Amino acid sequence: MKTSHRKICLIAFSFFCGVALMLIKFAAYWFTGSNAILTDALESIVNVVAAGFAWYSLSLAVRPRDVNHPYGHGKIEFFSAGFEGGLIIVAGLLIIYESVRHLLNPTELRQLPTGMGLIGFTVVANAALGFWLQREGRKADSITLTADGKHLVTDSLSSLVLLVGVAVIYFTGLQVLDSMFSIGFAFYILFSGFGLVRQSVAGLMDEANAETLQQTVKILRQHRADNWIDLHNLRIQRYGSDLHIDCHLTLPYYWDLSRVHEEVSAVSTLFTDNFNNSTEFFIHTDPCLPPDMCATCRVKNCPMRQQAFTQNVEWTTETLTRNQKHFEQQGT
Repeated sequence: MKTSHRKICLIAFSFFCGVALMLIKFAAYWFTGSNAILTDALESIVNVVAAGFAWYSLSLAVRPRDVNHPYGHGKIEFFSAGFEGGLIIVAGLLIIYESVRHLLNPTELRQLPTGMGLIGFTVVANAALGFWLQREGRKADSITLTADGKHLVTDSLSSLVLLVGVAVIYFTGLQVLDSMFSIGFAFYILFSGFGLVRQSVAGLMDEANAETLQQTVKILRQHRADNWIDLHNLRIQRYGSDLHIDCHLTLPYYWDLSRVHEEVSAVSTLFTDNFNNSTEFFIHTDPCLPPDMCATCRVKNCPMRQQAFTQNVEWTTETLTRNQKHFEQQGT
């Protein structure tokens, strides 16, 4: 099964599971009349809406690039994560409102053991589904799957704490705790929602992803060829799970166009083979500048060398991302 098709199937499964678990939570509220359980059920509505939007987003993200979207449709995944985070924040604010209202006008609770059993089932189901989606999201490098998985795990944890709270209410008889627990859950939910919105904004603003950048530098260092005299101005953009990498590569100035093309293809193939993502590489080639670059040039038996090789320049995250050749960086 293709990765894109599998991602859509996973998010569709999450959607239908979310509908089923939401109905179970509302059934638990119907049995108990607990405001804390109601808040958990209301958040499940967010789960379902978010999963539905994520389903649509992934279906759009896998479409091939076209005239209007030359870089593809992958950025919709960041919108999806931000939308889900926004819904979580709205749910948290609604929960606080309902909790304060019930705190001022408390209602009698009933059949708490039945409600606790139903909520306990949703805790296990949401946790299992959430961890599974996060694992699959990391494997497919999909922010949408990962965000949906984190949301479900967050929902599971909040339901677990709620379950403990309802148990305390049941054994102590302090029904005022019902609304107080709800307010506590709401602030936890708000924190989770802001985190997803922050991640979404970072992706839409092309904020550098430290993990991806470090992996890129590691690959370059491990497979660095002597003919790659210098590499700089390294930049990475994410479009959902797709990567667009560009850089400036310095090669011997006396090479013909065919030889340059072969070396550029070798660099592109290097990343295609080492990244699970769909990767597109744009390389701007520069000619070497003797005698300035000769001292750091590792090309063996160079017929145009004007100085002996004296220094092996280490490629690092900091130096590779600068829009400046390494020998110029050393002079600054």
